[in-house]
Amino acid sequence: MEVEKQIGGAGATRPPGFPEGGLTRWQRVEQASLRVPFRVKLAVVWLAVLAVLGVLFALVQFDLGWMAEHIRFISLGIPFTLLISVSAIILAVVLAVLGSLARLSRNPIAFGLSGFYVSFFRGTPLIVQMFLIYLGLAQIGGNLQTMGYEWGGLLILEGLLAGILALGLNYGAYMTEIFRAGIQSVAHGQAEAAQALGMSYGQMMRRIILPQAVRVIIPPTGNEFIAMLKDSALVSFLGTVVSQMELFRRAQLTGIADFRPFEALVLAAAMYWALTTVFTFFQQRLERRMSRGYVRAGSFQLGGGAGGHAG
Repeated sequence: MEVEKQIGGAGATRPPGFPEGGLTRWQRVEQASLRVPFRVKLAVVWLAVLAVLGVLFALVQFDLGWMAEHIRFISLGIPFTLLISVSAIILAVVLAVLGSLARLSRNPIAFGLSGFYVSFFRGTPLIVQMFLIYLGLAQIGGNLQTMGYEWGGLLILEGLLAGILALGLNYGAYMTEIFRAGIQSVAHGQAEAAQALGMSYGQMMRRIILPQAVRVIIPPTGNEFIAMLKDSALVSFLGTVVSQMELFRRAQLTGIADFRPFEALVLAAAMYWALTTVFTFFQQRLERRMSRGYVRAGSFQLGGGAGGHAG
């Protein structure tokens, strides 16, 4: 009889944890939310954020005419921002490869030099390093010239070149640890198999270890490049000629000259944001490409779809 009662009419038994009075208001909202695709909800959130920013933009009462008039001049700094960032990241990658191999080496000289390099450039501010390279090398070069060594003039660098060198050295120190971790992420059996085949250390690194480590290294390296893109604005403190001014320097000088610093900085911020958005998009595409064969097709992906990375 009890069994008949339980299986008798609808609602005779309730699932565990089901409230006696039915669903609460919040539970009904959650249930309705599950029927809305994630991308639609994401679009609504972005529209709400943009609406709030639009209201704030209107309340500030920017001089839109001035912004339209000077946007081209400020945007001419984008090529120099990219030149600084790309040149510095190339230098940083070279230093990171050499530094990571030295950190994994049994050679005390290589290990000691790489340890000092990483410790110093990670332990001091980037802006201080820029001025040390820009002013310090110039002073050394000037003293060498006074002593009769004409090649000392090579140490007297322009602000743009000194900034690239400082960024490359600084980020190379951080990326040394990234590359070291990427190399160590490759299974030790891979190195043993290469040695069993008679490969030299260089061959093992080029053909076995580094190609597999690249998959682990690329995501944080992409993040470092995006951070470097923004830190390139610090080069403006070293001073550059008008023809080589990067994005922030152009915005700064233009805004101060016309008493429109806020409008100029907003334009610069929008351009930096656009640049980082573009590079983030390509970074995600590259990560997905490098992850093929390593991520299961059924892995969770934010926003739906196959693959293991958020798209």
